[in-house]
Amino acid sequence: MTDRTDFFDKLLAAVETNQSLLYLALDPDPETMPPLVSMTGAETQIFVTDLFAKVKSAIDQTADLICACKITLGFYQSLGIPGWALLQEILTIIPPHLPVILDAKHCDLNTSTVFAKIVFQDWRVDAITLSPYAGFDQVAPFLLYAGKTVFVLCATANPSGAALQEYPTPNNPFYLQLVRLSQTWGTPEKVGLEVGVMPDMLARIRKEAPERLILVEGDIAEENDLTEENDLAELLAAGLSTNGDGLLLPVPPSLLAGKEPHREIEKLRDSINKQRVRAIEGSPTCELWLPDVCFLQPEPHRDLILQLYDIGCVVFGDHVQASGAVFPYYIDLRKIISIPQIFHQIVSAYADILKDLKFDRIAGIPYGSLPTATGLALRMERPMIFPRKEVKTYGAGKLIEGHFQAGETIVVVDDILISGKSVMEGAAKLKSAGLNVEDIVVLIDHEQGVKDKMQANGYRAHSVLALSEIAEVLYRANRIDTEQFHLLTAAH
Repeated sequence: MTDRTDFFDKLLAAVETNQSLLYLALDPDPETMPPLVSMTGAETQIFVTDLFAKVKSAIDQTADLICACKITLGFYQSLGIPGWALLQEILTIIPPHLPVILDAKHCDLNTSTVFAKIVFQDWRVDAITLSPYAGFDQVAPFLLYAGKTVFVLCATANPSGAALQEYPTPNNPFYLQLVRLSQTWGTPEKVGLEVGVMPDMLARIRKEAPERLILVEGDIAEENDLTEENDLAELLAAGLSTNGDGLLLPVPPSLLAGKEPHREIEKLRDSINKQRVRAIEGSPTCELWLPDVCFLQPEPHRDLILQLYDIGCVVFGDHVQASGAVFPYYIDLRKIISIPQIFHQIVSAYADILKDLKFDRIAGIPYGSLPTATGLALRMERPMIFPRKEVKTYGAGKLIEGHFQAGETIVVVDDILISGKSVMEGAAKLKSAGLNVEDIVVLIDHEQGVKDKMQANGYRAHSVLALSEIAEVLYRANRIDTEQFHLLTAAH
């Protein structure tokens, strides 16, 4: 079996090459399956051999019309040992440019670690579906694998599922809470959503998760008359992102079973692309163009901004800042240390700036930026020190903690730049010990002219995010309303 690259990279390449949001389900139709319990070993083997031929034919018919393949694990498990062997064989014939999604809906906490190793290391599939009822602890083992993606099952089309999915009320259903929570588990490249063919639910989920990839499961031909453009348009309007993407749709089994499957699937693909063009009509210039379709790439830090908001780092209401000023909002970054995935992204964003700077040691400003400085020191393998907020009256009574030599250059790391008072006080302490400080790096700049003030004091200030950028992203993603947008941007 050949190695596979990142799921998202392969998916984007396949979407571009084949101009398609369709995926192929490599599973037998349950309606055509014989009663397996009554089959002999020989009959099972004949069935498996015939099934392999049908799967291979389906792949050959659609390889230039789809962007991914999906395999439902349960079907192959039901065939016993021949089914496991068949699954392994099918994985070898899937074209290497197409990403593979294992639809396992795995839900067992105790076996998550070993199962993640099997599917991602041994089978080398690109993505997996999970039923996350046990919470983040169940999902976490699958997020450890670089380049792999998890689809969280959040809503099914099964009528009896409504009793759980819409609890406690249809206005505040459980499935939307699951959508909100799952977005704190990883970036859109790591965590997507799996949803049944239900335009109304799909629309609500898309509103809650505007940047997430949604995998639609089921038969879109059963729920929609694909000969009617309005029916297809309703489904796409509900699920497409504002960029005309972010949605994976299954090839209907009825089209595969027809007399001219390639032609019929091609017609469906082209109909979908027409709707995509309408969805993005009037969009700005794009980095990546498909024929007739604009496939926008998000802002570099869009995903990070949305996750910071989703975990409650941006709150509204009058708050007194450390400088004594009262703002109609508050940015609380203390929460990030409790969510490893987001903390890792933040450390990576800082590191992207630091890699271009010249320094001997990293210094964090107590207390908010000390975890970040520690993470950076470990990631970049550079020594760390920090100026104390107050000098101890006992012990060594040091002003600077950590080992250093006078004359070394220090890069200072802080969290938020509002007045610049605390970070410049910290830098002054470092300089009083004979250290050089030229660069100060923060996560968020409030854009109140403080960078110019710092420049006048001999410091170069760098920031990962600007407050105006945060406001723009949150507003476009419908996380904040117009009034809240103006509260964030009023000072600029």
